[in-house]
Amino acid sequence: MAANSELAGDIEGEYGGNRVQPFATPKQEQRLMDEEKKQNPSTWKKILGFEDIFSVKVWRASMAELLGTAVLVFALDTIVISSIQTDTKTPNLVMSTLVAIIITILLIATFPISGGHINPLVSFAAALTGITSFTRAAIYILAQCVGGIFGALALEAVVTKKIAHNFSLGGCTLNVVVPGPDGPVEIGLGTRQALWLEIICSFVFLFASVWMAFDSRQAKALGRVTVCIVIGTVLGLLVFVSTTVTAQKGYAGAGLNPARCLGPALVRGGHLWDRHWVFWAGPAIACVAFALYTKLIPSQNLHTIK
Repeated sequence: MAANSELAGDIEGEYGGNRVQPFATPKQEQRLMDEEKKQNPSTWKKILGFEDIFSVKVWRASMAELLGTAVLVFALDTIVISSIQTDTKTPNLVMSTLVAIIITILLIATFPISGGHINPLVSFAAALTGITSFTRAAIYILAQCVGGIFGALALEAVVTKKIAHNFSLGGCTLNVVVPGPDGPVEIGLGTRQALWLEIICSFVFLFASVWMAFDSRQAKALGRVTVCIVIGTVLGLLVFVSTTVTAQKGYAGAGLNPARCLGPALVRGGHLWDRHWVFWAGPAIACVAFALYTKLIPSQNLHTIK
């Protein structure tokens, strides 16, 4: 086939123009259209990808997302609790460094199996930018949420009730209630400020790191391990920035992973549900903004995985 196409190109070049195509009958045109449809499925069919529901491969890959997210929640929430408990003057620096390390390790472990999403933020962005189908993304997000619950349950099983209560099981919080001179006092961050932090940090996370994994050219040039290290490092830096720029007790920093926030909220409940929607709305808005950004890039400069 390649030889034939090259030959056709030579003939066209020799005569300085395109060859005249023979007239096709209506039946021939219909047959050609049917063949083209078979070879090139409709755009919506590709985008939605309903066939992934019945794909054993996709469901097996989602198991890596489930286990990866479970380990992530267990490890990250443990890091949050231990960092706050330490006597160091910069617990947020310790926490962000450990977050970068554990994220890198888990990405390297899950990338060969499922692509290493372990985060609804990444899966939703992948669907909006055409990297994966919406059905596969939905299956991944479901697995990630279940994994987040399992991780929170595992952590609650190994810590004391006092630690689980005092540190909100390491979950995502905007505010906490603490004893005050005149009774309980609520301290934390305002909804508007927290939402903006979630949107900005999520967009920076996608723009500065995840896009390298989406871009086949950069991913191949840098290598899998390097890309995972960059993603882990950027995420750790964003955790540090979000906790430092506010310096507000009661605010646990940008969630940057709705599944991680959902697990402790379902297991512990209480104030963890207070404005929990922020940890979902912020990343969702950031994903839409990031998808719009990718659409503005000239097609000749876009090197996404097809």
